[in-house]
Amino acid sequence: MGPGGSVRLGAPGQDWDTLLPLVEITATGHGRTWSGERFIDTAIGERLAHRGHRTVQDGEWQRTTITLADPVTGLAAEVSLRTCPGAGFVRSQVRLVNEGGAPLRLESVSSLALGGLADGDLDGLTLHWADNDWLAECRWRQAPFRDQVVRLSRSAHGHDGRGCFERCSQGSWSTGRHLPVAALTDPAGRAWLWQIESSAGWRYETGEREGAAYVALFGPDDAHHQWRQLLAPGEEFSTVPATLAGAGTGGLDAAFGQLTDCRRRIRRAHPDHTALPVIYNDYMNTLMGDPTTDKLLPLIEAAAAAGAEVFVVDAGWYDDDAQGWWDAVGAWEPSGRRFPGGIQRVLDAVREHGMTPGLWLEPEVVGVRSPLAHTLPPEAFFRRGGVRVTEHGRHHLDLRHPAARAHLDRVVDRIVGEWGVGYLKLDYNINVGPGTESGEESAGAGLLGHHRAHLDWLGAVLDRYPRLVLENCGSGGLRMDYAQLAVTQLQSTSDQQDPLRCPPIAAAAATAVTPEQAAVWAYPQPHFDPDLVAFTLTGAMTGRVHLSGFLDRMDRERFDLVRTGLAVYKELRAEIPDSLPFWPLGLPAWEDSWIAFGRRGTDADWLTLWRRAPARGDDADDSTRTVPLDHLRGARLTPTLLYPATADATAHWDAAHGRLTVSLPRPGTAVLLRLDGRVPLPGRED
Repeated sequence: MGPGGSVRLGAPGQDWDTLLPLVEITATGHGRTWSGERFIDTAIGERLAHRGHRTVQDGEWQRTTITLADPVTGLAAEVSLRTCPGAGFVRSQVRLVNEGGAPLRLESVSSLALGGLADGDLDGLTLHWADNDWLAECRWRQAPFRDQVVRLSRSAHGHDGRGCFERCSQGSWSTGRHLPVAALTDPAGRAWLWQIESSAGWRYETGEREGAAYVALFGPDDAHHQWRQLLAPGEEFSTVPATLAGAGTGGLDAAFGQLTDCRRRIRRAHPDHTALPVIYNDYMNTLMGDPTTDKLLPLIEAAAAAGAEVFVVDAGWYDDDAQGWWDAVGAWEPSGRRFPGGIQRVLDAVREHGMTPGLWLEPEVVGVRSPLAHTLPPEAFFRRGGVRVTEHGRHHLDLRHPAARAHLDRVVDRIVGEWGVGYLKLDYNINVGPGTESGEESAGAGLLGHHRAHLDWLGAVLDRYPRLVLENCGSGGLRMDYAQLAVTQLQSTSDQQDPLRCPPIAAAAATAVTPEQAAVWAYPQPHFDPDLVAFTLTGAMTGRVHLSGFLDRMDRERFDLVRTGLAVYKELRAEIPDSLPFWPLGLPAWEDSWIAFGRRGTDADWLTLWRRAPARGDDADDSTRTVPLDHLRGARLTPTLLYPATADATAHWDAAHGRLTVSLPRPGTAVLLRLDGRVPLPGRED
């Protein structure tokens, strides 16, 4: 606690001036004390004074609650900081209550604000952030901190700069531009890694303040998301949660280990997190939204023979419209034309082959040509300026409205309760913009309200059907955030259909989602050569296997490569939920020829290596790569080639230097290795 009773978060003995107020708040009429692009140095934040604090144990969680108050507006803030003893992360959320006598219009509120980082040593800092796009998810970039936050000769002016490095979401695709995850690292191995848990707008900023680095994490705000929240006297508002993970040594890999631990603790418990069944989906590179009984039955038989345990009929199963289904969806009734004997014939065939049936659904949209666009009340849809929002031939439901929620409950109760479907792939293929307005409500506040109602609806569905598995998909990975992933069981990581473009996405997926929730497509095709069949299977074995492809048309050699790969995956999957990710060659760049992703387990480490054709101008003789494994230096271990069994790869371990040298003679090949001193998995040969 500092001057005037204000509270700031930092290490003991930290220089007070380098720290930020515990909460940064802008409201109409109460802006910042230093104008610019930054959302720190706010007038309300500076005035907030300590009222009290308490720490309680809540199961495995330890929660410290700090209460603050602004003497000018009467705004009270309750900051909840949650962690687990021995863990390297803290999760923060702020609750505001207007205890004053006049309404207050909020324009931005931080979920977490932290200053004093790398005090006096900013030149050695590296900034890490991830760009995200359709078909090109999880593209991590890094730059020296000083390339983004330059020296300004502050001493000559007596003020900090006005700018910062920032990233934010835009519209309803929370990860349509960037991941809500970023980090700072220093040469000593320290790392500060953060995530914001919101599907309804987020923004982070980092910069220099008083000679030290700072980080401030926000949900939606007025400037970027058209979010304003009017708090009448007695009303309250809670921010979206945000998490900061740290590592004193070990750098970014160690920090991602801490964040992975946090993600596992905050999500809803579900048996899928440890069962990890192999999922076949008929869409990617296969039926592409054109399923019929005749097309599905041979795929079902082949998928079961290969080892799949869930079979998902993807988009198009409801399509009986001569003009196409895209702008006519909403009722989610099965197509009589596509399934002459009824869809139950297909679902029964899935069960008869020992698999769980699944269906694709896009619950939040109603096509403009759907009868539901006219039968549901206007208030059940997103509107702005009194006009219903239309995007790419669809309207968007507002799940705060009881009619919208009742409609979706009827759909799920029919599909799951009556038809016995055990897996729903929930897609989200439009960016509806800033949100929905109702009365004086801002568009961004409407989007946040819908987002919270959507999460509540998902939780209620799982309450009714606790073994139902929900896959979160947003045109691949465009809504890949831990607001969604704390409730749903899996995340579709990409729609990328080029197998040679998939490795950097598959390898970096664990930066955004735990490995056991990261669904990666594997779509081996009859015309693929054996190298490419193994290449696409190997990438999916890093997390969750999303199998596709015309397995029913494959020759024996290719089919056996698929079946053997799934058998290997089933042997190792029990170790995935307790493993922690690492990247011994660094986080992959989009054009890297060699990519490595590892998982540290309790009994062994696992390493996946991909070799692609070198980028233009690179050395074409790129058949061998030395992979540093410093955490295993001195260990007497045996690198075992698990898959593909026929690979002409070699691996040599140098224990003294902690280096693994791997040779992959041809581009377009990949290998999965186990690193320990024990015998290979049961049924495998050296």
